[in-house]
Amino acid sequence: MAVATPPLLRISRIYAEDAALALPRGQEIVARWPDADIVPVASHWQIPEVHGDEANVRRWVRIKTEALVLGVKKSVVTRPNGRSADFIAPSTANGCAMACAYCYVPRRKGYSNPVTVFANIDQITRHVGRHIARQGEKTTPNQCDPDAWVYDIGENSDCSVDALISENVRELCDLFRMSPTAKASFATKYVNRDLLDWDPAGRTRIRFSLMPAETAKVTDIRTSPVSERIAAINDFVEAGYEVHVNFSPVIITPTWLEDWAQLLDELDVALSPAAKSQLAAEVIFLTHNEALHDVNLGWHPNAEELLWTPGLQEPKRSENGATNVRYRYGLKSQAVATLTALIEQKLPYCRIRYAF
Repeated sequence: MAVATPPLLRISRIYAEDAALALPRGQEIVARWPDADIVPVASHWQIPEVHGDEANVRRWVRIKTEALVLGVKKSVVTRPNGRSADFIAPSTANGCAMACAYCYVPRRKGYSNPVTVFANIDQITRHVGRHIARQGEKTTPNQCDPDAWVYDIGENSDCSVDALISENVRELCDLFRMSPTAKASFATKYVNRDLLDWDPAGRTRIRFSLMPAETAKVTDIRTSPVSERIAAINDFVEAGYEVHVNFSPVIITPTWLEDWAQLLDELDVALSPAAKSQLAAEVIFLTHNEALHDVNLGWHPNAEELLWTPGLQEPKRSENGATNVRYRYGLKSQAVATLTALIEQKLPYCRIRYAF
């Protein structure tokens, strides 16, 4: 007998800033969960019951399921990127109901990090619309896109999950649908088929994150299975999305190359001609963090057997000043070259936008 999948969200407490409750989006979200307790908070950044207290480590998945935070985004700015996207748009949410063991986002909030939704969506969409207008047409192709300015709208959350909670993501995608010079982009590990009805008109790029299924079973907690993500690609292409793949993070295990070859074969068989004709990929090798490693030992030590391999890793200073670990330079350079060659062999139609 199949075991029913527990719900991703079963909201019983909503921690809310007064300013968020005063806005229409905040009121709409509260109305979606009328039985939830409303807990007033001064700041969405400082809620000891749900983040910032590492003693809660064994309750984190429950916290992600039951808690939701409503806030107002104070800093509404668009930042240049140039790697996956031309720009990083201001987030409409922060945090995630899923619990990938390697995720970098929770480190700023004490790791449990349930979804925080920003209620000032009107301010955010107005800002993005003005930013798009200022750019004009894109005249110089780059790795992000040959024709359109690409805006990542999901840097600190998973937009497919966020769309279960509010209309924030849809309103941003509607903005881009009407913007002939720009595209929205976000990576996801969750298949939300409600998005198939949005009519994005090719102006939203969804990047399904993929890795070998056996590795994902250990590290990608509460996400859609990799096979389900692959099976959704054709449907999203048919619905009018541009669909790319993120081969990310690439985790070096004793069988990693064989596992990736199997995944690439599965992908090749599953994709329709239309999906293949527009496919591109990002390849991103694992970056880990010692503090996250220590925290994971308290709730999911099995993942650390794959993620924390000191014999293969070296310290790396990140752009924000944090000390992380990555695969040793020579090893990583060789692994990147080997995997990209394998992708070119197995998926010759798939353009690799960048690999590192």
